Amino acid sequence: MGSSNMSYLNPQTVTLIGIPGLEHVQFWIGFPFLSVCLVALLGNIFLLIIITTERSLHQPMYIFLAVLAATDLGLCVAIAPKMLAIFWFGASSMAFDACLTQLFFIHALQGVESGTLLAMAFDRYIAICDPLRHTSILTPFFLVWVVLMVACRATVLVGVLPILLKRLQLFHSVVIVHSYCEHMAVVKLAAEDVHINKSYGLFVAFAILGFDMIFIFISYILIFHAVFRLPQKEARLKAFNTCIAHIVVFLEFYILAFFSFFSHRFGHISPYAHILLSTIYLLVPPALNPIVYGMKTKVFRKRFAQILILKTDVQQQSNK
Repeated sequence: MGSSNMSYLNPQTVTLIGIPGLEHVQFWIGFPFLSVCLVALLGNIFLLIIITTERSLHQPMYIFLAVLAATDLGLCVAIAPKMLAIFWFGASSMAFDACLTQLFFIHALQGVESGTLLAMAFDRYIAICDPLRHTSILTPFFLVWVVLMVACRATVLVGVLPILLKRLQLFHSVVIVHSYCEHMAVVKLAAEDVHINKSYGLFVAFAILGFDMIFIFISYILIFHAVFRLPQKEARLKAFNTCIAHIVVFLEFYILAFFSFFSHRFGHISPYAHILLSTIYLLVPPALNPIVYGMKTKVFRKRFAQILILKTDVQQQSNK
């Protein structure tokens, strides 16, 4: 690693400090984050198993939910191991290329999650506003095409971010003030002109999150318009009930996403508050999603109850 006048030329490693200002309590902060990660891992694995094995759930909404669950698992695996290693073992050093790899997977998976939420909103729109054509529009081929397009969009757009960072050679620091490798946190280390990096980062954020949020919002305006035109109150409640889980997940994801995004670029909140909130934004939705959908879906509740009953019976038999 070359250095000159407190600058670093083509650094091979970087240092993640975790949560600045809270280093003395990071060890304890790791435990609630571990609990959230375990809930996310177990909950999303449970959803994937149920959706895969239950034929009645082989429908567009639950196929998209399975993609969402797989994406949430990927986010937990991309973030949690290194973050907890920093909190508990002080393993703050990380290869620069590994940092860029983590950055790519975190932001690409965010893009896939956003696109999947848009696909789920489209599914609800067709199911409520044009139910007779639901099965003819959302065919298996169409579902595969949508999932591939969502994945390709995120991969291509986000894939440019580490390439642009890799072209930078001079850095004024190798200490990343974060608990994981985030795009703007790495960009701020550069001692070169980073206008292209910042501009392209904004473009990616609005091309993915902004685009999806606008069309999800439009979808729900049309859905509510159709629901409130239904003549019977019971029909309106039933239609609205099918959307509650998705609305909750949509709000939690985009409110936290844009707060984290704008506070990092334009906000003046303390670094530890921003990093805590950005980490919560990435880890809490994967834990909440299976809980929200599990509570609202009868099949999930029934299977979970069966698991609990089976576990109780096994324990009772072992005690005899």
